[in-house]
Amino acid sequence: MPEWPEMETYRTLLSEKLVGDTIVGTEVTRAKSINVPAEQFDKELTGRVVWYVERRGKNLLLHLDNGRRLLLHLMLGGSMYYGQEEEDRPSRTVQVTLRLTRGSLYFIGLRLGYLHLLSVREVEAQLEGLGPEPFDKRMTAERFRACFKGKRGTVKSALTDQHVIAGIGNCYADEIAFAAGVRPSARIPELAEADWERLYAGMMAVLPEAAALGGYMEQPFTHDDKLTGTYNAHCKVYDREGEPCLTCGSPIVRTQVSSRKAFYCPVCQGEHGQ
Repeated sequence: MPEWPEMETYRTLLSEKLVGDTIVGTEVTRAKSINVPAEQFDKELTGRVVWYVERRGKNLLLHLDNGRRLLLHLMLGGSMYYGQEEEDRPSRTVQVTLRLTRGSLYFIGLRLGYLHLLSVREVEAQLEGLGPEPFDKRMTAERFRACFKGKRGTVKSALTDQHVIAGIGNCYADEIAFAAGVRPSARIPELAEADWERLYAGMMAVLPEAAALGGYMEQPFTHDDKLTGTYNAHCKVYDREGEPCLTCGSPIVRTQVSSRKAFYCPVCQGEHGQ
């Protein structure tokens, strides 16, 4: 599932391609991917200009010139592709297409994801439960630790809880835990002050590095996109079961934490308290 770095990458790419452009039509092949009838969706969007693109957690918001918003959540398996010619379109099944004057934006794999046309108030209601952004200017190390106050579960479950901090999922929870030298299975009440400092530093380092490398999802946004997905080759532990740790050489272990797969180095991330 796309996480903070992937959605931040999409935000940058969409801003470059869409901002200032006008929607000239739409195509919907899966009605469940949108929240209004396809005819209404097309009527309300045709002629609208994309003013800017915002990210909130794992969500993207396309701000339109009439004050309405397109709220996107890709969920599991979702992605986007932008093409400038009709023949330049993805080979995978497309659920929604936005046609603009300069090109077309294709939404792919929206089996669980969605693209909803909403008012400002409706967007606020839908996103009000999200936790703070990792790079909110108020996100100090002290506030980071305060976000986990009262939590009794594991580091993995807490980092991936969107009500705690918005945007972190399976991949980057493991990468942040590795950077901090803490196992994903460590319990929140057992963490020491130094653990919290390293987790905060890990978050502040891992997420922007991953975004700069286009995240880990190897699905290009355009036919000439060479950046998106290149962080996959830089993951330290995620999806590297049995491969040598890049720091100590020990085999990376895969386990289950709070019903989620988790990867860690048994040496660099020793049992808590060792």
